[in-house]
Formats: sequence, structure tokens, C-alpha cells
Amino acid sequence: MALSDVFLSPLGLAAAGLAVPVVLLYLIRPDPERFELPTYRFLAEEERQRSTQPLLEQLSRSLLLLIQVLAIVALAGALAAPYVPVSEREVLEETIIVVDTSASMATVEDGSPRFDGALAAAREAVTDTTSIVTTEGGGTVALRRGPPSDAERTLDGLSVSDAPGDLAGAVGQARALAGEDVRVVVLSDFAGEGWTDAVRSVRAQGVSVSLRQFGDRVDNVGFVDRSFSGSEVTLAVKNFGPETVTRTVSLGDRERELTLAPDDVGSVTFQVPAEGARAQLSPGDSFPTDDSAAVAAPADPVVDALVLTNDRNRFLTTALDVLEQVNVTIDSPPTTVEDDHDVIIYSNVDPDSLLPGNVEAGREVVADGGGVAVQAQADMPDYGDLSIVDTGRVGTAPTVRRAGESELTRGIDFQPPEEYLTGAVREGQALVEFRDGSPLIATARRDGGRLLYYGYIEERSSFKFNYQYPVFWKRAVFFLADRGTLPELNHETGETVRFESENIEGPDGTLAGPTVDLQRGGFYESESRRESAALLDERESTVSVESLDEREAEVGNVTRTEQRTVPRRLTEFAAAAALLLVLVEIAYIRRRGDL
Repeated sequence: MALSDVFLSPLGLAAAGLAVPVVLLYLIRPDPERFELPTYRFLAEEERQRSTQPLLEQLSRSLLLLIQVLAIVALAGALAAPYVPVSEREVLEETIIVVDTSASMATVEDGSPRFDGALAAAREAVTDTTSIVTTEGGGTVALRRGPPSDAERTLDGLSVSDAPGDLAGAVGQARALAGEDVRVVVLSDFAGEGWTDAVRSVRAQGVSVSLRQFGDRVDNVGFVDRSFSGSEVTLAVKNFGPETVTRTVSLGDRERELTLAPDDVGSVTFQVPAEGARAQLSPGDSFPTDDSAAVAAPADPVVDALVLTNDRNRFLTTALDVLEQVNVTIDSPPTTVEDDHDVIIYSNVDPDSLLPGNVEAGREVVADGGGVAVQAQADMPDYGDLSIVDTGRVGTAPTVRRAGESELTRGIDFQPPEEYLTGAVREGQALVEFRDGSPLIATARRDGGRLLYYGYIEERSSFKFNYQYPVFWKRAVFFLADRGTLPELNHETGETVRFESENIEGPDGTLAGPTVDLQRGGFYESESRRESAALLDERESTVSVESLDEREAEVGNVTRTEQRTVPRRLTEFAAAAALLLVLVEIAYIRRRGDL
């Protein structure tokens, strides 16, 4: 057996060589000189006793040598850092626990969710110093190097989400936290494959990684997609099980029946009811999260838009007419605006024909929560406070640049016109502007309503021929009416959405806005909008998992638990033995009378 199997620093044993000069000193020290003394009786008697016990005297002298040699050997052993190999679990005091909080962990097996088993295992893995990482948001550190009490509280506060998780990202976070003498425990159902490389990367750093799997083969049928066309929604359902199944799909008061073969995907299309509803699969199964999908819709899906113009803009009216959910009315000033409208668009209005009542109608629409759009023209009428831009002279040869990002202008290529109106924004913000700072597209919010400035002079711009022209006006009308389109109102769990409110009512209660992470499936409501989130992820709905042993050929050599040994240091014991022997030596010398 090599010395390295017993000592971490075998070179320290060289200190045992100090015993050699000590022994030599005992061997070469001179014999005691003899003197003739008066023959006192007691001296003779003592001399006689000594002469009758030479062995005891030799042992006495050798015992001190033995103590000294043992003390030197113990000191040398301490310097050599002796150890015994033990299981790594017995000596590590810091643990990083990766807990899978993704939707699939809500699968019920043997009467309880997989997540409950993972939490119980996490509590058993807590050590003196514990970090906890979840799979939410690409890997979230819920606790960083906390004591057992903090770890328990953190685990008590964890819950499974309705969103897909990122196990690879969570393991990557654990790798970033890992220092020396740390072990990582991963608790998951291990669906998918992306996590394997992350585990190998952590182990390549010399960190011990243990995998605890929760989950088995279970059948599942669930929603995997949702698409919209006009006011209709198409829902896709997949059968993940090995047998043909029949499911009833319902939305509001309508329902359809689907028969699905193994791995088959079927779809149904429904008219979306006002304010929306929950799509439901029945009967349900062991994974309830994908058995329902919330579908949000405006309470009034139709936008009533009024175009006030004295020179009918056929490009604008055509772009609005083709929108199924927009009811367009065209009128020419001077006129009386009597009907209720959600949106008023002022386009190519004769300044001499515009009545004060036409401007007041716009103010009333904004006050009622609607919107007003003002289009630029060479001879701009006086719209009062409805115009959020102070316009000036006509300019030429401009360069267009973006001033801000918004859903209204996202992905649209705004072409430079031949001529434009110079000016400055006096309320709100410019989303697109010209080189000199004059706004091309500007918006503002006032008293619950919305205002839009459209800076193209229509007859002097080619943007009206662009295929993105109707896209912009569709967005503009829904923006002004605050009626999000169905694709805008319906999201997948895991997305981040910004509301125009500080308090949002979510599926589990009130959330702090305006930015909200949609971790739960269901409806999210502010004062003016209702939006939804649903799990629509085929990979997350594949909740039937094989054991890691069965998947070895697929995921590679990623074992459940590494059987690793580490040295348990015995240095303190060797040092204590050396100190004890020194104390024994001192006590012995004192008892003999030499000290």
C-alpha cells in the first residue's frame, strides 16, 4: 500500500527523523562517575536496593526515551496529514438542491403529485449550508448558502408552476454556485434531454451530482396548441398514451368530440364567446394542467370606428373595411357626430368645414376610454388638444428613424415620404421620427383614453402602397379602442406580460404589476383588459417518462448517483496525541524529580 493511500502529505513523515538524534544521545551519553562516600548505613542500604533492581532502572530510563520517540512520531504523522477514505456524503457540509418546479411535476401518481415526493427528498438533503435552485425562468436561485432553518422555509414556499421549466438552466445555476466541498442533488422527473450536458459539465468540475427521479409511465391527453383567426379559436389536442381515446372538448356552451389514436393530434374550432371562457377536456387524467386552456376575449369584440374626412382616403377606409372586428362609418364635416364610437380618425379634413362639435366629439370618445387619431396634412386644421404634436412647415427629403419600441410599430418598415410636417411632440412620446426630431408616429394616453398622431401626408407618401400599411392601421384601431386582438390577449405560461396597471388579479390572487410573469394558467385582469395564459407545450405534456437506467442508451452515461470517496482528515487526532505525549513526558520527568 502506497503512503499516499494513508497520508495526504507523506513528506511530513520526514520529521520522524528527529527521533534518530534523540536515540543517539541516549546511546552516547557518558556513564556516571563513581565517588567513595562514607559508609553510612542508609546509603549502603539504598545502594544495595539499586544494585538489586538494575532492570527496573533500565526500564525507567528507556520509558522516557520511548515517550519522546512516540511524541516525535505523532508530530510527524500530524505533519503528513493522515486520512481514511469515507463516503463523500459523510463529510460534505454544503449542498445545492435543484428542485424541478415545472408543470409536469404536477402529475399525480399513487394519489399525490410528483412534486410532493421531490419536496420530501429535498428536506432530507438539507445540510448545514444549503442552496436551493428551481427550474423557473431558466433557473432561479431561491436560497443562497442558507442554514437549515432558511432551507426549510424556502422549501415550504415552493410550489409547482403551470409553465415549462428549464432543468438545464437550473443545473447551470448550480454549477455557478458550486465551490469546493459541495454536492449537487437534482430532483426531477427528467423529461427531455437538454439537462444531460449540464450534469456532465458540473461533474467535469469535480462536483458530485446525485439524480433523484420522480415519475413513471402514465397516459396523458392534453392541449398542445391554440391559434386564432378573426373571432375564432382552433385548439389542438394530442394523445400521448398507447391506446385510442375519446375526449370531449368544450368552450363556453359549445362542445365537440374527438377520437385520437396513439400519438395522434386532433383539432376543433370554436367561436370565441365575449369575454372568453375556459376550453376543457373531459374526462381528465393524471396531468390536469393541460386538460384546460383559458381563452380571453374583449367583452365587446367589435370596434366602432368613425372616419371624418372631406377627401375620402380609399387606402385607409379599405384597410379598415377588411377587418372583421371593425365596423367603419365614414362622414364628412360639417356634420353632427351622434352615434357612440370607440375610435374617431380625422383624415384629410377641410379646415373650413371642421366644426367645434366635431372636435368635441373626439374629446368625448377619449374621456369614455376610446381613442382619436389625427392624420397629418399640408393644411392642418386646428384640432385643439386632440393633436399631441405642434406642427409647423412642410419639409422635404427626410430620414426616418425609430425613437421607441412598441407593439404598434414592431416589425413595420416606415418608409421616408417625399414631404412631411415638421413639429414637436407636446404630449406623449414619438415612436418613429424624422432626422430633425419631427414625429412620424406618436402616441399619448389621457384620462383612460388614447391619442395617435400619424405623420404621413397621404398623397405625398408611398407607405400607403406597402403591404404593412393595413397591418399598422389594424394595430392602430385596436390600440385606440384598447381592444387587444385575440393573439395579443392570449399567452403561453412562462411568458412575461406588461399591463397598464399596478395591481393585476391573477388565478391565485392579486399580483404586483405592471410586469407579470405568467406562471399559472388562467385569466389575468386589470381595470381595462383581461388576458389569459395556458400551458401549450408538447414537451412538457410528455409526462410519461422512462427511468434513467432504461434511458442510458439515449441520454448517455449519466448515472443516478456518483459513488465517490473523499479523505476524512485525522490530522487533529495525530496532533492531539503528540501534545498528550509531551504532557506525559513533562509529568514523568517531574515525578522522577528531574524537574
